[in-house]
Amino acid sequence: MDLRQLEILQAIAETGSFTACGRKLHVSQSAISRQILLLEDELGEPLFLRVGRQVRMTPAAESLVQLGQRVFQDVRETVGAITDRTSELRGTLRLSGGMTVCLYVFPALLKHLRRVHPNLDVRLTVATAGQSLKEIRGGRIDAGLLTLPIDESDVVAVPVLREELLLITTPTHPLARRRRATPRDLATQPFVLFEIGSATRRVIDRFFASENIEPTVVMDTENVEIIKAMVKTGLGIGIVPYQAVAREVRAGQLFCTRIEGHQLVRETGWVYGRANRIPRMIQELLTAFQAIRGRLRLAPPPPRKRGDVAAS
Repeated sequence: MDLRQLEILQAIAETGSFTACGRKLHVSQSAISRQILLLEDELGEPLFLRVGRQVRMTPAAESLVQLGQRVFQDVRETVGAITDRTSELRGTLRLSGGMTVCLYVFPALLKHLRRVHPNLDVRLTVATAGQSLKEIRGGRIDAGLLTLPIDESDVVAVPVLREELLLITTPTHPLARRRRATPRDLATQPFVLFEIGSATRRVIDRFFASENIEPTVVMDTENVEIIKAMVKTGLGIGIVPYQAVAREVRAGQLFCTRIEGHQLVRETGWVYGRANRIPRMIQELLTAFQAIRGRLRLAPPPPRKRGDVAAS
């Protein structure tokens, strides 16, 4: 048995006759018949039942067709992988993510991708997780860096980040002056939060529920920059990823702290369409992300111990 015979069997299964198979493969009907007879002699049983001008596959032939499908799929994937490794990465990589990801993760990632793959065109879309999933399923987005969990059979979700969520206030807020916050301190506070239904908001709402707190939410939005702006004006306090406020905290524009007795964490991961083989573009994206991950500010630095000398 050889690959050509498996190819002939597949073509007969697709076209329904020896004649049509010959036209598809550009060989004579007699050559097709000869290969089938050789294969039947080798196996010791018939592959087709001839009814008039029609042929019907036997179970043995159907098994060989399934084998051929697996073999040729493996051949295509192997050749594709070899071609991917030896060719320059070109084309367009379309990414999506929420506002925080686009502002604080993608800039470093795109800079790295541009350096290692100068001929790759990267396009970004700001979207909610639900919108991104729809675009990924429709083939309009290649991958999204989305808040997890996402448990869908037609996509792959690869966790890559655990981001700490911290309480933020103005530097003059009573909680900032105390330098600490307990769940009880939050019961009477007005909040500016992420939008209802988002994965980040669900993490926050689970915390409130665990402490039997019914928060006063004066505003919710999907835009982390709006949350920060509203907190700065004194409209309320917020709970956001540390990397979104690291610069303002260092500059003294905002105060951030953990909530005593709780560690609020959201998990983020790459989401892309499920396929038999991961495209090289996605593999290179995951590799590039790992290269820049250590530069991301995901949690505040540990408090300086007494006696430590500040770096000059």
